[in-house]
Amino acid sequence: MAFELNGKTYETDEEGYLANLSEWDSDVAAHMAKEDDCDLSENHWEVINFLREYYDEYQIAPAVRVLTKAIGKKLGKDKGNSKYLYELFPYGPAKQACKYAGLPKPTGCV
Repeated sequence: MAFELNGKTYETDEEGYLANLSEWDSDVAAHMAKEDDCDLSENHWEVINFLREYYDEYQIAPAVRVLTKAIGKKLGKDKGNSKYLYELFPYGPAKQACKYAGLPKPTGCV
């Protein structure tokens, strides 16, 4: 599968995750979010950028429980909870946010 954006074709897997992580940029994230009828706010970008930093450090996309705990440590309890993250990413904070961040699907996500 693939999508075209700004004259470039981006390959994805069957669930829409980028095949080549190095092709990611903020336009790609915005395009993927738009496909899901989601407008990315500053709060979305905070989580997306957090995930990209986490992936750079650990080379793994965190599952939702790990994501929630790690965000709580870095951004505070008001943002490190499932309710807040599900409000931003209703299709699953780890799955949906990792997709927009250009990362692979987190392990343990169905």
